[in-house]
Amino acid sequence: MAVKIGLVGTGTVGGGCIDIILKHGDAFRRHFGIDLELARVCSLSSEEAEAHGVGHLFTDNFNNIINDPEIDIVVELIGGTTIARTVVLNALAAGKNVVTANKALMATHGKEVMDAAAAAGKELAFEASVGGGIPIIDPLKHSLIANEITSVMGIVNGTTNYMLTRMADNGLSYEDALAEAQAKGFAEADPTADVGGFDAAAKIAILASIAFNSRVTLDDVFTDGITNITPVDIEAARDMGYVIKLLAIAHRREGGVDVRVHPTMIPESHQLATVNGVFNAIYVVGDFVGETMFFGEGAGAGAAASAVMGDVLEVARHIQQGVAPMVGCTCTDELPILPMDELVMRYYLRFSVTDRPGVLETMAGVFARHNISVKSIVQRGRSGAERVDQVVVTHRCSERDIREALEEALSLDNVVLDTPSVIRVEE
Repeated sequence: MAVKIGLVGTGTVGGGCIDIILKHGDAFRRHFGIDLELARVCSLSSEEAEAHGVGHLFTDNFNNIINDPEIDIVVELIGGTTIARTVVLNALAAGKNVVTANKALMATHGKEVMDAAAAAGKELAFEASVGGGIPIIDPLKHSLIANEITSVMGIVNGTTNYMLTRMADNGLSYEDALAEAQAKGFAEADPTADVGGFDAAAKIAILASIAFNSRVTLDDVFTDGITNITPVDIEAARDMGYVIKLLAIAHRREGGVDVRVHPTMIPESHQLATVNGVFNAIYVVGDFVGETMFFGEGAGAGAAASAVMGDVLEVARHIQQGVAPMVGCTCTDELPILPMDELVMRYYLRFSVTDRPGVLETMAGVFARHNISVKSIVQRGRSGAERVDQVVVTHRCSERDIREALEEALSLDNVVLDTPSVIRVEE
């Protein structure tokens, strides 16, 4: 008996899913005994469905999929947290299994949709919501569950990784790197979700929830993007033996969960330091397995569609074999989210300052007043210019002290000229 699929969203990823079903459907039957049938596809326009050869299956009303009693699995690929939320919740209420790639939905309404799946006795699968084609949610839910996971961190946004790679390897400015990423289709016309760190924040909220068995939402994640990174920062990091990456970080600590996204300096010897271009990598540490890393393409039609269809096939297998939902919500603990202000680490700070006598001493005094031990202060720039870059590297200190020092520095009259660059150091 065929397992019937209703696809909501026929864009880049949805089109990839259609292509996979049409190309590999016979192989799925032959190798795995899974007979998939694409029953209906939904979008605002029929053009994409027709371009992929399934125009005859088109509907512009997702309720025609939800209310079709023959459809077994609804695949939601429209994104966002409004209509997509309605599609997912209504599909579950109608007795459908759901597969989604929606990171924003899972990071903000994860508990609601997981509870809805449990109440309906149906599966909710969302591998493609993090890491594109990289298998990470399934390993965390299955292969690594014998461990207490202590850390999950990684490069989970291909746009920013591409930009930082071009800045490091070719000396591009932030603006030029962004323009190139947009021209190549790696960045949206409005790149805020990527360069602001919000895309990565949604993904680490999902990963932390699974890894630590405790609910983490998007609002819990401290988020800082790469918009203030310059070639000066890249060069300074290289001189120190570090690489700058936008990292999504989650650590299980004694007092709770430390979860954040920000530009980070990591040693050149770290496994993540060599992950370049549009590639993603997620680094997981467990108490028995030790260090593991998952690497691959994090975006694009093929990578994301691969993860979506992996979920579809697994759910279809369970339907055909009469297997109950395998793994539901595992957030059975309520670990506190550690306040960012209380975290202690090393910092790299770059200030654009007025080039005049006494500025160095003034800035040193700011740090001293806030109990920040400075490892080095280096002036980078041509002597005699109106402004120069002052690069400060601290010893370990608290986020609160750093923020208070920055606030004082910005209040100084005609000293700090622009918003400082703040890069945290992860050893």
